[in-house]
Amino acid sequence: MEATPKKKPAPPLSPSILKDFAQVLRIESEAIQRTCLKIENSVNLDHPVIQSLGLILECLDRGGKVVVLGLGKSGKIAQKISSTLASTGCPSVFIHPTEALHGDLGTIGASDIVLALSHTGNTDEILKVCQAVRAQHIPVIGLGGNPQSQLAQLSSVWLDGSVESEACPHNLAPTSSTTLALALGDAMAVTLMKHRGFDAQAFAKNHPGGSLGRRLQLKVREVMHEPSRIPMLPRDASMEQVIEASSRQNLGAVLITGADRELLGIITDGDLRRALKHRDRFFALHAHEVMTTHPTTIEGDSLAYTALERMENRPSPIKELPVVDSKNRVEGLVRIHDLLKFF
Repeated sequence: MEATPKKKPAPPLSPSILKDFAQVLRIESEAIQRTCLKIENSVNLDHPVIQSLGLILECLDRGGKVVVLGLGKSGKIAQKISSTLASTGCPSVFIHPTEALHGDLGTIGASDIVLALSHTGNTDEILKVCQAVRAQHIPVIGLGGNPQSQLAQLSSVWLDGSVESEACPHNLAPTSSTTLALALGDAMAVTLMKHRGFDAQAFAKNHPGGSLGRRLQLKVREVMHEPSRIPMLPRDASMEQVIEASSRQNLGAVLITGADRELLGIITDGDLRRALKHRDRFFALHAHEVMTTHPTTIEGDSLAYTALERMENRPSPIKELPVVDSKNRVEGLVRIHDLLKFF
């Protein structure tokens, strides 16, 4: 029995490999840029992009969905395009062309439209599915790199996804072509999203989970500390009272309030440190002499992510944010430490 020959170890890495890495990014970005310029320089209402978007809008108006097809690497890109369309308000499903030929073709309804991806445009399974749906008068948008291909001839509209070369040094592995196809799919989804007025609230309904869902749905009142947990004192409170209240609740701030919990100011741990410059006079001071008046606030029904932005996007970031109602009455307190647990 012959011994398995040992593999020759790869040469050690050197800084020059960064040029190879960057070259791939350059080739792929140039492929997108060339296509972008072609589209931007067109003023033709019959442009394939306008035709494609028009067909999809007609499909959606009649209650249909976008069925996306692809095989191999194109299939992976097709799945992502379908997912992006669905999440941005355009009903869409991905169907594997082989499965479609063995029963899943029934998923495609008379009101639907097909988006078929094939770089060569001659993938047998894709062609058979498209022939079947065209026989039912269902429109097909083809996306690939060969405008003379069989898929291009079958398509109602052909989107040009051709590239000068792949980023692969042998010009074989789908790289530039798949990147361009993905970018075209993203452009299609986002353009439709804007045209149809699909806003952030609608987007949130499709993204209830994960950090994105929390960013779009989590409200301030769901993460704030309730009034019973917040140290609140009158404006004439002594510094001894302020320190005792701050230490007892340990929220990093004491709210100074008037009648009916009207917010007058806030004393943070930072305010206390700055007040210590008065040295011997420190304990003779009162809350209103140390507090920050007219502090930044937020309402309970605001998004928690908005609170985080309000605390960070300012000349001097803050760590505590009072929550008030429309009459400036204290409803709670939210801290940046609480928000960072969610985002």
